[in-house]
Amino acid sequence: MPLSDLRLLAVPFAFAVCLGGPPGVAAQEPKAETGEPPPGSPNAQPPAAMPGSETHVAFLYRPVPAPSSYDAEAEPEDLGVAGARMAVKDNNTTGRFTKQTYTLDEVALEEGKSAVDAAKELAAKGVKYFVVSLPAAEVLAVADALKGDGAAVFNAGSPDDALRGADCRANVFHTIPSRAMQTDAIAQYMTLMRWRKVFLIVGPSDRDKAYAEAMKNSARKFGLKITAEKPWTFGPLMKARGDTPTRAEAMVFTRGLDYDLAVVADEEQDWGEYVPYRTVDPRPVAGTAGLVATTWHPTLETWGAAQAQNRFRRLTGRLMRPLDYQAWAGVRTVGEAGTQKKTTDAATLVPYFTDPAFSLPAYKGVSLSYRPWDHQLRQPIIVVQPKAMVSVAPEQGFIHQRTPLDTLGVDQPETTCKFN
Repeated sequence: MPLSDLRLLAVPFAFAVCLGGPPGVAAQEPKAETGEPPPGSPNAQPPAAMPGSETHVAFLYRPVPAPSSYDAEAEPEDLGVAGARMAVKDNNTTGRFTKQTYTLDEVALEEGKSAVDAAKELAAKGVKYFVVSLPAAEVLAVADALKGDGAAVFNAGSPDDALRGADCRANVFHTIPSRAMQTDAIAQYMTLMRWRKVFLIVGPSDRDKAYAEAMKNSARKFGLKITAEKPWTFGPLMKARGDTPTRAEAMVFTRGLDYDLAVVADEEQDWGEYVPYRTVDPRPVAGTAGLVATTWHPTLETWGAAQAQNRFRRLTGRLMRPLDYQAWAGVRTVGEAGTQKKTTDAATLVPYFTDPAFSLPAYKGVSLSYRPWDHQLRQPIIVVQPKAMVSVAPEQGFIHQRTPLDTLGVDQPETTCKFN
């Protein structure tokens, strides 16, 4: 049977039955391996510094600019770095048993400061592990600058499919899902709900257009139909105040179209949230607004996630966001691999990240792993609305010869990644 038929073959409940867990995920991951000891155990207190090796993990990021006016959805100043800090605590909790200690080197790249220069400076001091929240071009620049140093770069912030394809690098590992994984999760849910017809609304930025292209690919992959596609030409209505003629025009934007679901491509978050409840016909909205596919959400509580949510809130005074989780996963990859191999030597760990024996317990119901063909972290994608979790992809019935997680994103036969 062709691979495409295998991927789309529907076998209701097969995944759940085979793996002994809920649809789309495997059995409960061992909680003891997540870095948080059971409440009341002797290991519940922060570990004292142990003799032995101290491993530095760097976190490079661009600080979030302060909003010019009140913004209820403004990103916190410690976005991403807070997740890395919690992961270092987790690494030191598990590392005490193997006499490993971890330190986080935080580098806030102010405007005009080079990520490459910062990475080289740290590498000269012996740092081998870098978690970065940077645009795709800077991820590539850092990776190329560190190519001969035996270092690993964890991409926590760029979903660009090209980083897993033609622009892939052997020393880069991706903890943020690709756009293809995100749109595949939406497409799988649409297939499950038998919503076959898509109205695609595309914003003006390059990122918006990249998301739209990923959605088109997902539609073809899962047999959906793009019945209409329109560019968004009404400006950043989410930032406009009061009723205007432009708003009235936007309300009739969807008139006369035949579709089951409107998908908005607005990665800039300028207008997408304006679309729900304002379409002429009553239709659900998904994509970057409405029903969203993501790595993490405050309503995720199963598989030990509630404890992680509470712990993060105690440490930071706020809720964990997707970038926090993605940074956490990068730092924890180093700590978990170090525990499993009983060493933090990069020459041993970097090849081990893609070894089938490596697994990362990460509050998703199934241990995560890196795909050897593009270094993307396999993981369930949660499909959420603003106040509730709706589903978890891969959905029931989507099977694969290796793991149902590989029904999300670019599979090995289709990859254009060729590591140098």
